Amino acid sequence: MVAATARSEQSPSTTTPESPPAPAEHRPPPAEEGAAAATATAAAAAGTTAAAPAPAPAAAGPSPTPPGAPTPLTTPPTPPASAAPRASSAGTAAAASGACRGGAGRGGGRAPPPPPLDDLLVRTSWCDAALALAQLDKGKASGERAALWMRAWLQGHLFALGCFLHRHAGKVLFVALLVLATFCVGLKSAQVHSRVDQLWVEEGGRLERELEYTRRALGEADASTHQLVIQTPRDEGASLLHAGALLAHLDVVRAAVAVTVQLFDTTWRLKDICYSPSIPNFEENYIDQIFENVMPCAIITPLDCFWEGSKLLGPDYPVHIPTLGAKVKWTNLNPLKIVEEMRNFDFHHFPFDTLEDYMKRAGISSGYQEKPCLDPSDVECPETASNKKAGQSPDIGAELTGGCYGFAAKYMHWPEDLVVGGTTKNKTGHIQKARALQTVVQLMGERELYEFYSDTYKVHHVEWTQEKAAIVLETWQRRFSEEIRRQLNGENITAYNIYAFSTATLNDILSQFSELSVVKMVAGYLSMLLYAGVSLFRWHDPVRSQAGIGIAGVILVSITVAAGLGFCALLGIAFNASTTQIVPFLALGLGVDDMFLLTHTYAEQNSSNIKSDEHTGIVLKRSGLSILLTSLSNVCAFFAAAIIPIPALRVFSLQAAVLVLFNLGAMLLVFPALVSFDLRRRRAGRLDLLCCCVAPSSSDTGSHMWPCISLPPAPQRTNRRRGQVVPEQPKKLQAITRALPPDRQQTVTVLASPQPATQLPNAPECWVGSTRELLNTDPEKGYINPATCHMQECWSWSLTRLAAKHYAPLLSKPPVKVVSMVMLGFVLASSVWGLTKVTDGLDLTDIVPQHTDEHAFLTAQSRYFGFYNMYAVTQGDFEYPTNQKLLYEYHDAFMRIPNIIKNDDGGLPEFWLSMFRDWLIGVQKAFDRDWARGSITQEKWYSNASDEGILGYKLLVQTGHVDNPIDKSLVNQVRLVDSHGIINPKAFYNYLSAWTSNDVLAYGASQANLRPQPRQWIHAPDDFELKIPKSAPLVYTQLPFDLHGLGSTEHITNLIGQVRALCQKFEERGLPNYPSGIPFLFWEQYLGLRQSLGLALLCALAAVFLVVAVLLFNLWSAVLVVFALAAMVLQLLGVMGLLGIKLSAIPAVLLIVAVGIGVHFTVHISMGFITSIGCRDRRMQLALESLFAPVIHGAFTTLLGVLMLAFSEFDFIVRYFFYVLFALIALGLLNGLVFFPILLSLIGPRAEVVPHEYPDRISTPSPPPSPVRVRSGSCRVTKISTPRRGHSHSNRLHRAPSLTTITEEANSWHSTHEIVVQPELVVETTYSPTQNTSASCDSSSSHSSTPPPSSSQTHVTTKVTATAHVKVEVHTPRPGVIDRDGNKSRQSRHRDSGSEPESSDSMGRHS
Repeated sequence: MVAATARSEQSPSTTTPESPPAPAEHRPPPAEEGAAAATATAAAAAGTTAAAPAPAPAAAGPSPTPPGAPTPLTTPPTPPASAAPRASSAGTAAAASGACRGGAGRGGGRAPPPPPLDDLLVRTSWCDAALALAQLDKGKASGERAALWMRAWLQGHLFALGCFLHRHAGKVLFVALLVLATFCVGLKSAQVHSRVDQLWVEEGGRLERELEYTRRALGEADASTHQLVIQTPRDEGASLLHAGALLAHLDVVRAAVAVTVQLFDTTWRLKDICYSPSIPNFEENYIDQIFENVMPCAIITPLDCFWEGSKLLGPDYPVHIPTLGAKVKWTNLNPLKIVEEMRNFDFHHFPFDTLEDYMKRAGISSGYQEKPCLDPSDVECPETASNKKAGQSPDIGAELTGGCYGFAAKYMHWPEDLVVGGTTKNKTGHIQKARALQTVVQLMGERELYEFYSDTYKVHHVEWTQEKAAIVLETWQRRFSEEIRRQLNGENITAYNIYAFSTATLNDILSQFSELSVVKMVAGYLSMLLYAGVSLFRWHDPVRSQAGIGIAGVILVSITVAAGLGFCALLGIAFNASTTQIVPFLALGLGVDDMFLLTHTYAEQNSSNIKSDEHTGIVLKRSGLSILLTSLSNVCAFFAAAIIPIPALRVFSLQAAVLVLFNLGAMLLVFPALVSFDLRRRRAGRLDLLCCCVAPSSSDTGSHMWPCISLPPAPQRTNRRRGQVVPEQPKKLQAITRALPPDRQQTVTVLASPQPATQLPNAPECWVGSTRELLNTDPEKGYINPATCHMQECWSWSLTRLAAKHYAPLLSKPPVKVVSMVMLGFVLASSVWGLTKVTDGLDLTDIVPQHTDEHAFLTAQSRYFGFYNMYAVTQGDFEYPTNQKLLYEYHDAFMRIPNIIKNDDGGLPEFWLSMFRDWLIGVQKAFDRDWARGSITQEKWYSNASDEGILGYKLLVQTGHVDNPIDKSLVNQVRLVDSHGIINPKAFYNYLSAWTSNDVLAYGASQANLRPQPRQWIHAPDDFELKIPKSAPLVYTQLPFDLHGLGSTEHITNLIGQVRALCQKFEERGLPNYPSGIPFLFWEQYLGLRQSLGLALLCALAAVFLVVAVLLFNLWSAVLVVFALAAMVLQLLGVMGLLGIKLSAIPAVLLIVAVGIGVHFTVHISMGFITSIGCRDRRMQLALESLFAPVIHGAFTTLLGVLMLAFSEFDFIVRYFFYVLFALIALGLLNGLVFFPILLSLIGPRAEVVPHEYPDRISTPSPPPSPVRVRSGSCRVTKISTPRRGHSHSNRLHRAPSLTTITEEANSWHSTHEIVVQPELVVETTYSPTQNTSASCDSSSSHSSTPPPSSSQTHVTTKVTATAHVKVEVHTPRPGVIDRDGNKSRQSRHRDSGSEPESSDSMGRHS
């Protein structure tokens, strides 16, 4: 502790002008002045570098020049551009300190701002938590001991890591690049998922289990594919219910179905790949060939309501029927008439009765011959057409009402909602207006196509695989779409829009959507490189410029992102649309954010006062914990988000977490090595970006310059951080000190220099406000006039200076706080309102590029056709033969689902079991007829028995037992179907084999897809073998239903809920079942999406809370951070509602991203707040001053990466990615730099360190112990010397030659002693007052000098005697460091104190 008193004497030569007293509010407290002066004096005398003491509180801070006082010769030093981040801290600290104390000093003129404090004094725990902990141990401060201990431990390891990286920078960089390049190779094994079930189906959930069961039963590929065509009028108000529209539709579809493709040396037509109804096997080759050629493809079209629909069915070449001589096409085919004509000829006992029964059951009658013609004048229009004779166009609306029928009317009913859209009906339900027509061409699936041609001559010359089958299908579908497009561009189609769409087109779109745009990614990365280089480039200082390290950092982050993605590929984490479109840019933005924080800290360091091998360690020590905190928060948040079972979201979360970990490793392990290389370049004085060139120096200022570039000279700045200065060329000055009346307790020291030739003779002297300012700054330099903006200084403008001088003080004003809090409340209320507008859903139109045919098709389909199909699937572990009644009840229960299309009678369409039953009933009736007339007996049948009767006999004798399959006694004991409609359970699977083989058209129309496939058994009347093979028990069946009225996600989710409830009810009754279809595949995710998203957000926020609470040991700070993050998520949801963005898996991903990005906006500010010293306002300003620039740079670089998404051809990417991410960054800046700092200033957590002596800084810490050389058994502290009078040295006072000499006993080095001395310092100065002694000098006269005294002027001699009561603590060093560090300490003390080496041999520690 130091107490100082001063005595002042004046002995004027002639007259002494009396100086008026300084205002009380401007006078610093004498005790603090003396303490500060003595502390600095003792530190200087000890030969160590002590941190500058703090300025006086703002309320008693630097005063303006009082009237009559000497004018200062120099103004307070302004730091150079390289130290710009700390240049503005003076104003901030002073303003904040004044705000904490109720206002700044008031008075005459405006004084220059006081010199800023070093971060070590005002942000102690951020700079050195161990020092802060030592302050607590000494009782000089109170605070959070546990938090400081944890941070000190982490900082110690980070410092050691930084020093290690500095020593081995080259090795570390080489190994790191080698490892990263190795992981980049993993990108070759990356897999991209674009299928719907791979993106949206919940992993491990009910739907995934159901899809897996379906795949095991049916195979991997889909059962069928579809080619769709939609026609709409170009005039939206027009109707298509006229013959011209339908005929135009016919021409386009007819041309499209006629396309062929040449693949694998084979021509593929629609007939080769389409789905066509099955036909029975008649065991007559030429008859089977006729049916094969005549049987058409299944085409669902509104043209089937008219005769013109037959023109789509072909065949391509007319079929010749022997003996009839007819060339048959569907335009002239009457199936019943053909059969009747064939009966008149001998066809070798052909089973015409079986064929007629087959046609009757299928509803095959006259084909298209009795349907009306759209154009009755067509020469091919049959005479049997209903309007042929009248020659009038049909009532198209009436014909389309209720749907259309194909050639097999019973099994080919096309629902009205499937073929006609945008209808308007009259009171009777007849269609009066229609705005859309739709045709669906049904194709085989790739698996079916592969199996169909596996053992055929068509592909015998190639290795036929399922992949080749898929190529055939996709190529034909693309050719089909191209033909539709060509027809639309023709001259015949002018009034209509016709669009084609297929599953191949959808797969192409999803694949293209999932592809990474290399051009956009490269453009985004180059823009970040450019921004990093420009923002860190310094025109005025080519050596301290950081453009090279910034560009190297962006390149490092880019390589790290690629390596992280390669590592994800090696782990088997697949890529999808969200990962390829978001992750590379997001990871780059977050990584560059950390890079800017490190470069910001690196730029602030003053390398002249730091050992070269510790510089990198200090950078990591100060910024490493912030990076560690934000990165771990992001990792935990992303891993927490991975609990959402939707694959697209889970994959994104896992990849983002891995990339954040890779970025963390790169920033803490690799980038410091780059910093070490850049530090070596700076110390060598080499140019930034041109490290091989040495920077030339300016002859005027000695500063470095860019080659071939000359800048106007700027006033010299001090190169310092808080309270640290860099020496300039020494100047000879005269110190003039006098005491201020009336109490003579304060002194004014004037520095006079020789008057330049251009100096006016009457220029007033300039003065330094108090002794403290003399102690805190280099007395031979001063501040640059802040009002003078030289070109070089304007170029050195920085975001930190903006934050310190303008932005942070603005936020501290009470009106701004009130307005901001009101605005926050309004924003949160608006967000809640916007949240109510967010709906669930993801339309296919959102993920298809606009202004394409596919987008127009999907838009028309979603607008006019809300039609889907679904299946009710029954599973194994169920006794089908004995539970037939339950199956009927299950089928009938779907009557209660309003969206299911009913048949003409108001009931449900038949399903496989009812068709099976009806077929058996028909066979039973035929047997009963033959039994009644004696054609069949118990033992045999006769030649007059019908084919159906013989089949019934064979079925009735089946026992259902493998060991005893036949029992003829059952013929008159059992019935195929009992009176209750139940099929004989014992022979159920024998009957099933017969039905599926002999009623193939019904079985195909049932869409039952029975698995295992029933055994094949073809009935032959002349075959006396009675045994019918028994099929295996069923494990998979389908019940088809058609759905309509599903135009919105809400309608679809309601349907899903109703169907799921129905299925669950029968599951409880013992029927294992589940629904299947497009609505369940796409939209079931929305049933639990909000709950899963809410859970993921809670987990992410909880993870951030735990990380912040553990690493900062501050629960209240963690609560405020989580509150800010939750507010950002709520605001983002509100923005989504305002933009009309629907909630799906991808927006859910972005909501999780909001937590990760928000961490960077809040955690840095929160940590800067709690590690600062002072009141809340002051700590808020210090936090903004330190972190405003890194936060802005990080946000801008992230925005640059996101900006590339704005140029995507996918509207979905623009709306769902760019808009949302842009809003997220804007909300992050608003919350992180406006709302959150103000919230901290109002209810922020307590500071970690609360000093006892000063309110806004810690007490000046003791300097580190100096090693002492022990001499022959005695420990002697040598004489403490100071520079001789007149010797100039930076950051030191002119002191007396010595203070005292201290000697101790030989064994005293084992303990610590306190010694009290009272040295007396006498300063005698003389000055010559100017003629205008009452004038004061403002900052504009900062460059003037005091004129030398002349003989005609009076001389005032001031003699000041100061006695300091100094208490000196002597700490002898540890024995282990005495000899090792002796030479280094001598060199350090010689550099700091300017004394000879031998004079500081055994220097002790003084405070």
